[in-house]
Amino acid sequence: MAAVWPGAGHEPALPIVDAHHHFYDRPGWTYLHADYAADARSGHAVQASVYMQALTRYRADGPEALRPVGETAFVVASTAGALAPEVAKGIVGYADLRLGAGVAPVLDAHAQAGRGRFRGVRHLTTWDADGSLANPLTAAPPGLLRDAAYRAGLAQLQAQGLSYDAWLFWPQLPELMEVAAAFPALPIIVDHCGGVVRIGAHAAHRDEVFARWKASMQALARFPNVHVKLGGLGMRINGFGFDSGALPPSSDRLAATWRPWMLGCIDAFGPERCMFESNFPVDKGSYSFVNGWNAFKKLTADFSTTERHALFHGTASRVYRLA
Repeated sequence: MAAVWPGAGHEPALPIVDAHHHFYDRPGWTYLHADYAADARSGHAVQASVYMQALTRYRADGPEALRPVGETAFVVASTAGALAPEVAKGIVGYADLRLGAGVAPVLDAHAQAGRGRFRGVRHLTTWDADGSLANPLTAAPPGLLRDAAYRAGLAQLQAQGLSYDAWLFWPQLPELMEVAAAFPALPIIVDHCGGVVRIGAHAAHRDEVFARWKASMQALARFPNVHVKLGGLGMRINGFGFDSGALPPSSDRLAATWRPWMLGCIDAFGPERCMFESNFPVDKGSYSFVNGWNAFKKLTADFSTTERHALFHGTASRVYRLA
């Protein structure tokens, strides 16, 4: 892991809604409200954030399906009274969508625990034919997005006016297109630029990966209910090597490396359907919070004020109903 220094914030007054971060409370890895707040105040005008499920502080007992509600309750309690930034102003939790119609009481429990902040669900679907890419905490069976029970759970999200965060790998994007077509009233947010994976079996075919990823993202953009988070490209699976250098990457290097991927998303979906995310603390292993947002700002230096408004806070505020 590269050592990370904070640096100075570029355009420090630009308002930001961080569309995606976590709290971790795992053996050897703790990152909670105080840690995120310190990062968020370290050089940028982060006004609010969206919390994303992270297997944190589940209930230790009670019905298995309801145990993830403990995470929503913990996030609300641990961020109570937060003024600037409004950390976890929106909360995306976990519910097992394979419960189908039976997931409805779980969603109700999340809503009650969220005290007006619960916005949707993320149930991971990450799978790849290369088994070496499987993370025991996040791996899913193949074809989950086509599973009838899972689809019935998605129907409950749509019926309750909630959103669906999709974390998958880029070869699975065609399956997500089928979901977008089947649930046109369901707001779908694609995490981390559509699952950029360039290691393992994909490492030797990086030009092909980019071409197929880009074509899939352009096809997915035809569905107006789909939005994209720009970020999450500091992970090892992305294959950029930021996590293994002796020194952390500069914001200029980050911007140059990310440019074809993030501008590819923006060109396909438009700024009004894209939003920047920190993906902290996951991406913190590669670069600082300050440098990550500096790179986003440099990437969009030539964009209009209206376009940057959407990318940095408008889209996230609208899609996650934070106003």
